[in-house]
Parts: sequence; C-alpha cells; structure tokens
Amino acid sequence: MLRHVIVILGMAAAAAAQTSTPVPTDAEIHRILVERIDAQRQSVGIVVGVIEPSGRRIVSYGRLAKDEARTPDGDTIFEIGSITKVFTSLLLADAGQRGEVSLADPVSKYLPASVKMAERGRAITLQDLATHTSGLPRLPANMKPRDAANPYADYSVEQLYQFLSSYQPVRDAGAQYEYSNLGGGLLGHVLAERAQTDYASLVRARVTAPLGMTSTSIVLSPEQKARLAAGHSATLEPVPNWDLPTLAGAGALRSSTNDLLTFLAANLGYTTSPLGRAMASMLDVRRPTGVDNLQIALGWHVLRAHGRDIVWHNGGTAGYRTFIGFDPAARSGVVVLSNAGTAAGPDDIGRHLLDPQLPLVAAAAPAVHSEIPIDARLYERYAGRYQFAPSAVLTITRTDAHLFAQLTGQPAFEIFPESETRFFLKVVDAQLTFEPDAAGTTAAVVLHQNGRDQRATRIE
Repeated sequence: MLRHVIVILGMAAAAAAQTSTPVPTDAEIHRILVERIDAQRQSVGIVVGVIEPSGRRIVSYGRLAKDEARTPDGDTIFEIGSITKVFTSLLLADAGQRGEVSLADPVSKYLPASVKMAERGRAITLQDLATHTSGLPRLPANMKPRDAANPYADYSVEQLYQFLSSYQPVRDAGAQYEYSNLGGGLLGHVLAERAQTDYASLVRARVTAPLGMTSTSIVLSPEQKARLAAGHSATLEPVPNWDLPTLAGAGALRSSTNDLLTFLAANLGYTTSPLGRAMASMLDVRRPTGVDNLQIALGWHVLRAHGRDIVWHNGGTAGYRTFIGFDPAARSGVVVLSNAGTAAGPDDIGRHLLDPQLPLVAAAAPAVHSEIPIDARLYERYAGRYQFAPSAVLTITRTDAHLFAQLTGQPAFEIFPESETRFFLKVVDAQLTFEPDAAGTTAAVVLHQNGRDQRATRIE
C-alpha cells in the first residue's frame, strides 16, 4: 500500500495571521535528525532541504543503507511514494491550461468504450480523482499481488478495467473525501491515454524536463541507481523497492531533495517556468476533508494553522517516508526524505520546520520482534475474516506454511509468529494477537499499531 496518513496535532487556527517565523537553523535541524535516527530509531538516513528568500540549504544525517557508511545528501535518490500524486495533479492542471481536458470531464471519456463505470449521483470527473472525492476505494478489490514485498508490480491495465467495470460506488461522486491510491493511479493512466503516451514519458516531457529535474524518474539509470538510498522496513531491515506499472500516477516516482527543491522553487515563484499558471491553479480548487482546518486542493493538502496556510503532501512505500510542503505567504518550503518505512514518518518534521509552533512527535523506538518456529497446522485456526468496522475487515489466509493478513483496500502481507497466538508484520510496525474462545476456536484478533489496540471480532 502507498501510505498516506494525515496527522493533525491538536492545533487550532489563529484568528489573525501572525508574522512568519524563519525556518529553524541548520544546527537545530541537525539536532532533530540525530534525535530521530539515533534515539528514536525511526530511520537509517534523512535528508532535509529548505528553500526560503535567502536561498537553499541541505541538512542530512545517517546512512544510505544500514550496512554502509555513506551519508545521504541532496542528490541522493529516494522513492517518494504518494508525493507522485502532486505531479499527477499538476499534469491535470497543465492539460487543462492547454485546453486538452476540462477538470469537469468524466473519467470515462478517456477510457475504452468497453469499460463501463457505474455512476452514483453523477459521473466521476478528473477533478474528483485529484481531490480524492471520487468515491473509489483506496485500492481495487481485485489487487492480489503474487509478491507482497512488491504489491503493485503485477497489477495490470486489464485488471484495472475489470475492476472499474464491476465496481458499484457506495457514495455519490464528489460527496466526500476518501483518500484513494486507485484514484491517483487512474488519473495518471487516463492523462497518459489522452496524451497517447505512457505516464513516465508524460511526466518527463511536461514537468521534469522543463524544470530541469534530472534526478526524478520512475526507471533509474545506472548512475541514478548508484545514488539510490536503500529502503528499510519499520524495524530498519532492508526491503525491496516497489514497482507500479499500472497505477504509476499514485506513487511510482523517485527523486532527490535537490530536485524537489527545484519543484518548490517553481511553485513559490523563485523560478519561472511554463508550468507557473498550472501550479497556481492547483490551489484554486478546495474541498473539505472532514478534518478541522484541512482542505484538499488539486493534489496538495492545505493545512490552516496559526493564521497561515501550509501546502503539503507526504508519501510512503515499504522502505521510505517522505514529505514536501511550503508556506506561500513566507515563500518558504521544506523537503524531508527518509529511507525507512517507520510509523513515525517525517511529516511532523516538515510541518515543524515550516511552522515551529507545530510540535514534533515524540516517537518511541520500534520494538524488535523475533520469528519462532511453530506448527503450521495452527494457522488453520486463524484463517478467516475479522471485522473492525462495517467497512474494515481483516482477512487472514494460509498458503502452505505461510500466513497472510489483508485489511480491506490493502494488499495482503505475510505475518510471522513470535508465539503461538501473537504474530508480527515486517513491512510495518504492527502486531496481531489471536484470541481463542472457550471452545478453543479463534473468536477475535487484536491489532497492535501506533500505540493502539483495536479488536476485531471473527465473522466467518
């Protein structure tokens, strides 16, 4: 799954705008990174980039990989995950400026006639996809990855079309914000179809090449691969990179801090580009998210805090957590790239640097979990479906001597035993405890994640 978590830390918007606060010093940023990596063990390496009226600066700490000494820098490449959706929405805004599409166009206009998308209320539009108000789920239900470590890699265009033709919306198009990786990937797909090219080529031709972003792409050259930071899991173990051939617009891009600062420079008006009008138009569209002081624009989220707007997006794959954001009034921007898929990503760092009144998260170091051998016949007790809420069901399946857990709208991930009843995931810092009833069958399962225990009752 491409992770995207909105964390609003109890702030209230001030009644009147306050004077913009300068981004903290390099020494303070370095202190934050040392604390996050050495004390909290929330990453292996982190790079922070800052752009402000006085110029650019880079602060980094840690290592490119767990087993090497090199420190990442501004040219180190990371998977940026869902930050890709900002680029996808920019492609939409740019196509609108060119007169190639309208934001109000139905998505079905750019799909083959054989794809019959059901409507509820009205047709899903391109703008609905960019603002996560399409009514489409987070992920397609027919996404059954052969390799849980690379869950998007084998999802095909044919499967996408099959799902779209069979899906029955549960709410009206445009009615409610619901973050959707499927929607972001579909937007990238139809824009590429409209341009008669592929998503990677479209991004290169219309965004990265005009801006001079030479380290941003999907497929990396040998020289770029040499600058790629290795991804690490929630427990800081190496994990494979992800591939998203069909849903590329949701999260396939890789980039560097310097390139993303170049992207921010164009958004903040420090450089001129043919994308200036399209970038500005992205913030003209605003829809509510259901979270106080938070709106969704085209691609970007907009947080209203202390009388100012912070425009931002984050990203996450199995081995990386990323953040990009800017304060339009202060003309300052921040990029934070981390090479670990820990629960405490760098969002709080990015927001804190843009507005020091927004606090940092005191994240605990992830616990170490060790796999033990158990009788795989026990897995039959656990296989079934467990319900957290009407729309959130955890499905446990067994394949030979392996057990998998799949939450509604997410791929299946293998779980590993640390006792006969307690299992852990390696891709995220989460654990499951199965609860037997008086008859010895499994009646419920408890999910332990982010300091919370959530119980799901077995339904079948």
